[in-house]
Order: sequence, then C-alpha cells, then structure tokens
Amino acid sequence: MRIRRTDRFKKDYQKLPADIQQRVDEKLRFLLRDPRYPSLRVHKLGGMEGLWEFSVTMNYRVIFEIEGEYYVLLGVGPHRIVDRI
Repeated sequence: MRIRRTDRFKKDYQKLPADIQQRVDEKLRFLLRDPRYPSLRVHKLGGMEGLWEFSVTMNYRVIFEIEGEYYVLLGVGPHRIVDRI
C-alpha cells in the first residue's frame, strides 16, 4: 500500500503542534507496515460508508479511505474531526 495526502489533510497537518506531526509520521509508518498494529486502533467509521480512522494519540485521529493500493488521507485532528469530514 501507498499513501496519498489530500489538500485538506496537508492543511490540517500544518496546523498541528510539531510533536503531534511527529506522532502522525510515526503512525503512518506503522500503517504502511501493518495496519493491524495495536496502537493504531484502525476501524471503520460507523455511519460513514468507506471511511476509516486510526489513532495518533488518545486525542488525535486520522481519517482515511482506501482506493486501490492507496490509503487516501482525508484529515487529521482532534477526535471531533469526524464531524468535519
């Protein structure tokens, strides 16, 4: 699998504190190696067809979808980011 970042994701990412950006980068490496890595807690978003989420920290999430061989990153931010997608 490969990663594709949307403009929205890039904008969200730039707004994050530097330490959270580093955690996002680390979690993306885990996602590429093993999407079942325990600390990611990857799961489908209920009521939102085709959308997935993984944890960066207890307070930050990444929302993504899967298109062919790509994880398409849609947004990153506090847990309430789901409300903006």
